[in-house]
Amino acid sequence: MTADSPRDLSLTEVLLRPVRGHHAFEACVEQLATLIRLGVYPLDSTLPSERELAHRLQVSRATLREAMAALREAGLVETRRGRGGGTVVTMKPKTPSARKAARTSPEQRADWRDALDFRGVVEPGAAYLAAQRDLSRAERAQLDEAHEAVSSARTRAEHRQADSRFHLTIAALSASPRTIDAVTSVQASLHEMLSAIPVLETNIAHSDRQHLHLHHAILDGRPERARAAMEEHCADTAALLRGLLG
Repeated sequence: MTADSPRDLSLTEVLLRPVRGHHAFEACVEQLATLIRLGVYPLDSTLPSERELAHRLQVSRATLREAMAALREAGLVETRRGRGGGTVVTMKPKTPSARKAARTSPEQRADWRDALDFRGVVEPGAAYLAAQRDLSRAERAQLDEAHEAVSSARTRAEHRQADSRFHLTIAALSASPRTIDAVTSVQASLHEMLSAIPVLETNIAHSDRQHLHLHHAILDGRPERARAAMEEHCADTAALLRGLLG
């Protein structure tokens, strides 16, 4: 059965929904990867055309191509040229990270999903508390340093570590020991999850912009804005991880 059959066309119409939120890339990856994993687009089937997918998801062709590149990197699809070509579901992990994700047990995936839900609760709260405090000069310099490290990281490995330190710094600035413990826990789980997916430049660019908004909101003493920025940041990362890890 191919994606052009009446059944699959109906499922495409019903299940592919317009993307909401500021960052369409992560939401596109989540929707398409989820439908592939659920068998809406089975192994060796061809995905609908780029034009149709962009129309269904209400995203630009450029955003859709970035999402497709992420799916190819994860080994979920490949693009074939020539007559009868297109984007074909392969489910063949080609990179170490993709193979690691494929070996993940259902129990581990369930634990990771719980960690993402927990993160969506505790990290926005940490950002709120940090922005609410009257930070000392040393604390403000600490946040500046952490933000500079993640925004200027030259390698993917450096970026991933600096990203964690930035989030842990925000937690430390909350001055709440229980909040610090909670954020440390979810960051450890997040590191495991990120190690099981490809490093995607589009996602890094989105994260860097969100980090900048967080940085400014906390230093400007705007707790509601800081919480909203962290909620958006956590939601985007969760969408990407849910899509690529299942």
